[in-house]
Order: sequence, then structure tokens, then C-alpha cells
Amino acid sequence: MPLNREAAEQVAKVLSEALPYIRRFSGKTLVVKYGGNAMESDELKTSFARDIVLMKAVGINPVVVHGGGPQIGDLLKRLSIESHFVDGMRVTDAQTMDVVEMVLGGQVNKDIVNLINQHGGSAIGLTGKDAGLIRARKLKVTRQTPEMTQPEIIDIGHVGEVVGVNVELINMLVAGDFIPVIAPIGVGEDGESYNINADLVAGKVAEALKCEKLMLLTNTAGLLDKQGNVLTGLSTEQVDGLIADGTIYGGMLPKIRCALEAVQGGVNSAHIIDGRVPNAVLLEIFTDSGVGTLITNAPSR
Repeated sequence: MPLNREAAEQVAKVLSEALPYIRRFSGKTLVVKYGGNAMESDELKTSFARDIVLMKAVGINPVVVHGGGPQIGDLLKRLSIESHFVDGMRVTDAQTMDVVEMVLGGQVNKDIVNLINQHGGSAIGLTGKDAGLIRARKLKVTRQTPEMTQPEIIDIGHVGEVVGVNVELINMLVAGDFIPVIAPIGVGEDGESYNINADLVAGKVAEALKCEKLMLLTNTAGLLDKQGNVLTGLSTEQVDGLIADGTIYGGMLPKIRCALEAVQGGVNSAHIIDGRVPNAVLLEIFTDSGVGTLITNAPSR
């Protein structure tokens, strides 16, 4: 059935609006952190996979880093292993780390790879342990209250931070027209596995690659001002100001700091986008208005 005139004009408008962005980003690498609601709805999972395949088809090189906290929590619950959190981070003992590797490196990673491949892509699943892709060390967590004379050191187990990225491996896969799909598990000098926040891994991978964009899918519309409006087109200076005046706080802070570090480390722009919107990745890249918050290293006006 042919399109009616109004629908045809809308499709033509979208395609013509996308063309300059396709030309601009062809040959460039984008790191996309995939998680939250976008991983839980069949409709959103399908739209994400199609977005990634389309990006590759028009010459853009996507690298996917995924989370999987809810899936880890579900399996731990079924195994009657209690979950504990410190400052939002899952305390990861040896038993919990086994579950993390099973879920992230196995179930979730392979589900994403399979979904992308079903829609015409050539995805390859990796963990940070493959060829030393994500080199890590144990994350040190400290806490101090006014009555303490010195900070308390809290051991949260096999939780790590990124100290290095094997960019040669990623570049080799990208050059071979593959789509890397990375689970946020790092490897230490002693071969120990580390559970690492997926946002942090995505930011460090983007920074190491000096990529064009870092895109963080979230469960919110983006960075909001105190009136609830989405803020975008922000410089790093403006973001620092929003942190200082309390506009950015709570759970959004780590994500914003991850985006800031990536941009300050050489990534051209970072995007915090609403993963609850179908085709959110394409809308953010290929339209003038986008669907989230854009942060760049451009000076404030």
C-alpha cells in the first residue's frame, strides 16, 4: 500500500535531515552504552539492534558496551545469594563474581550479539578478559563521617576500575566490519576478574579510541534542569556549574562525570539519551533536535 501524501512528506523530511549527518559521521567510531529499560522491552531491544545495524550499513562504526544489573540480580535471587550495595555498587565476592561473569559474559552478551546478527549485522561478543581488552584494578572505596579521624576503607570485593584498553583489538574488529559487543568485566594483572560499572567502561573505551561520540542510554529523558526541562548543547564548563549549584545530583552524577571525563579525554561529544524511546540512537545522531542531552568540549559563549 503506497504512502499517503502526508506520510510520504514526513518520511522524505526525515531522510533528507539525516543525509548531512550520515556524511559527517561516515567512517567515524561511536561507543554506545546499552542498558536500562532499552534492554527489557522486546520492542526497544529490536529497535536498538536495527539502529546499530543501520549505523554500520551507512559507514558508521558502532562499538557496544552493555550492562545487565537487573539480570544479575534476578539470577542471584534464584540462587538464594543475597545482594548488598555500597554507594550504588554491588558488593562482589567470589561467588557473586561467578554469577556476574555467567550473566554478563554469557547470557546478556550473547543475547545482544544474536539480536544484532538477526537484523543483518556481524556482531562479536567480548568480555574485558579477551586479549586483555579491559585491564583493571581493584576499586578502592572509602567513607568518612565528621566523627572519623581518618577515612574508613570498605572492601566491596571484585569491583574494579579501568586502567587500560586494548584498542588494537577493537580497531581490528571494526576494520573487519564487525560490531564489537563488550561485557564490562575487566582483568587484573593477576588474572582476577573484576565487575566494572558499564558506564565507566563505555567512557574509558570511548576515550581510548578517541571516538566521535559516546552515547549513554538511560531511563530518563536526559539531564534535566530544576524545572524538569531537558538540557542540551552543554559545554564542560556549564556542566561543572550545574554540578556545583546542585542541579545535577544523585544517580545522574556518576553518568555525567563519566561523560565529562570522556569529552575532556578526547571524545568529540557525549550524549545522555532516553533509552525508553524507540530508535533513540538514530534519533540522537541523525536529527537536528535529538532525544537527549549533548555535552561537548566547546567553550561557553
